Amino acid sequence: MNKKTVRDIDPRHKRLLVRVDFNVPLKNGAVADDTRIRAALPTIKYLLERGGAVILCSHLGRPKGGPDPKYSLKPAAEHLSQLLGQPVPLVADCVGPVAEGAAAELRSGQVILLENVRFHPEEEKNDPTFARQLSVLAEIYVNDAFGSAHRAHASTEGVAHLLPAVAGFLMEKEIEYLGQAVENPKHPYVAILGGAKISDKIGVIENLLTKADRVLIGGGMANTFLKAQGIAVGDSLVEDGSLDTARQLLAKAGDKLVLPVDVVLGDKFEAGAQSRTIAVAEGVPAGWRILDIGPRTVAAFGEALKGAALVVWNGPMGVFEFPAFAAGTNAVARLVADCGATSIIGGGESVSAVEQAGLADKMSHISTGGGASLEMLEGKVLPGVAALQDK
Repeated sequence: MNKKTVRDIDPRHKRLLVRVDFNVPLKNGAVADDTRIRAALPTIKYLLERGGAVILCSHLGRPKGGPDPKYSLKPAAEHLSQLLGQPVPLVADCVGPVAEGAAAELRSGQVILLENVRFHPEEEKNDPTFARQLSVLAEIYVNDAFGSAHRAHASTEGVAHLLPAVAGFLMEKEIEYLGQAVENPKHPYVAILGGAKISDKIGVIENLLTKADRVLIGGGMANTFLKAQGIAVGDSLVEDGSLDTARQLLAKAGDKLVLPVDVVLGDKFEAGAQSRTIAVAEGVPAGWRILDIGPRTVAAFGEALKGAALVVWNGPMGVFEFPAFAAGTNAVARLVADCGATSIIGGGESVSAVEQAGLADKMSHISTGGGASLEMLEGKVLPGVAALQDK
């Protein structure tokens, strides 16, 4: 990675504006899953221990153009203060007199969290005046919010042009791992793609077909490929608008693209549905829908993963929220964990799947950013990364 990081600055007696990703799920006014907050701890602790005064900023949810108590970062501030063992006051605004006053009073070794940057519509517009208001709070800018790095917003991109801007440890780790998958991957390189839609991942599939040795397809997106081959898919989820694209990808990919050979069907889309397993070649009868990959497909994917040096996985193999249709996703998680390759889990639902299978600690890297990791796998440059200073 050729970007400067927090190791390249001296934080002593400096105010640092640190963009974190505290866009966490809340339940009854408390943090329901603190994965993203914990992911920011190494950077925060590093700066505090070296005498920095840390000003954290983040977004939460999608407030409609103004302050909304439902999207306040107060629960995140309270949770972080427990994790750090020191007070983390929430500042009532992220710019203006209140924020400037709080920043001016901050001393070395202290930390504050600014209120949700999306309470100002100017944030998502990357408004230069709003970026300048953020920049006056600090002397150095640190971006540790990989999950928002694909968005050119004021707190992720705009402010990076106004202060010396470096990456935090989480950002560094994400760029290093996902960079491996895009720039000079180790071979054999196997990509596994699932999830509902091809349309979300056309660019990713096209890019991976030029890099990977095998691309294994499961989840709802496989249905569109199967229908594109003339196979009956019954009531399965299909993107009819993407059938031509699927045909083009199949023609281009040759035997690189591996599709399911058997599938698990449900007679309705719910946890208690009747289920049966069929060979794909039989065709799915009317009234039934594909909800998981079958055991023969799992075995074929296992063969493809043998001897792999690098595996990237994004998207579940079926409706893993329903226990009856989770076997394929769980089996693939186990295959990835056991295959001995460098394993990169590309954010989003794949993370939940790996955690549900109890295999998170067996993976080399689990990305904290679904959209950002997909854009990197597509070969795109992320605005929040591009704006950081080069080494």
